[in-house]
Amino acid sequence: MASADIDSTDALTAQQGEGIDAAKRLRFVPLENNPEVMSSLVHKLGLSPELSWHDVYSLDDPALLDFVPRPAHALLLVFPTSPAYLKARAEEDSALSEYAGIGSEEEVLWFKQTIGNACGLMGLIHATCNGMSRDLIAPSTTLSNLITKAVPLDPRSRAKLIETNEDLATAHASAAAVGDTVAPPADDNIDLHYVAFIKTEQNNLWELDGSRKGPLNRGKLGSDEDVLSEKAIELGPKKFLKREEEAGGGEMRFSILALGPSLG
Repeated sequence: MASADIDSTDALTAQQGEGIDAAKRLRFVPLENNPEVMSSLVHKLGLSPELSWHDVYSLDDPALLDFVPRPAHALLLVFPTSPAYLKARAEEDSALSEYAGIGSEEEVLWFKQTIGNACGLMGLIHATCNGMSRDLIAPSTTLSNLITKAVPLDPRSRAKLIETNEDLATAHASAAAVGDTVAPPADDNIDLHYVAFIKTEQNNLWELDGSRKGPLNRGKLGSDEDVLSEKAIELGPKKFLKREEEAGGGEMRFSILALGPSLG
């Protein structure tokens, strides 16, 4: 699975009816889905260098999966915002209420996305601020400070917290300027999107996407299963791939990164 994909959000945040004037919305230059770029960014934000992002080249081939260091703490899936995806998303969201979680009792810390072309950054925040990764964030860093400030806030206030966080914006801009491909302008509309998958202490697999109505519990995992286990793959990323296959010749521009132990 290739790693040079770019993120998108405008059409998806607009689908949620946030009432944000597109001309006034804060926008970022999209991030490249590159493990070196993503690792450098999360380390700069405060995640321990014990963890790094790694390419996942197959979800079916055991030999290729063996190349990914385990346990996998989180997955970052990049996929096309195809008609099949948008239809399934709209159907699921129609039955959901807007998430209003707040406080330390939340199973996951979820952030609403309001910044255009920032779904890559949102995926990284969700992947590192939840599950096992959260314990490996250094104190007094951008991520640890973000968590401390965000926990007592409602989702809309958390969104404002990210919008006004200069450390996040600066680190994101630096990461967007490097990589294997030339990043498109901030005002481009990109048709690829990021979501994160994490496992909580309660052994639930969560899909975290700031452009949805809230965090999505995708099912229970065994205590010995990580987010790259066969069951987690079936409950998470493979549903996206199968949807496109069933659509008949659908979009297959997918790539996946796994957050796991650093090599060397």
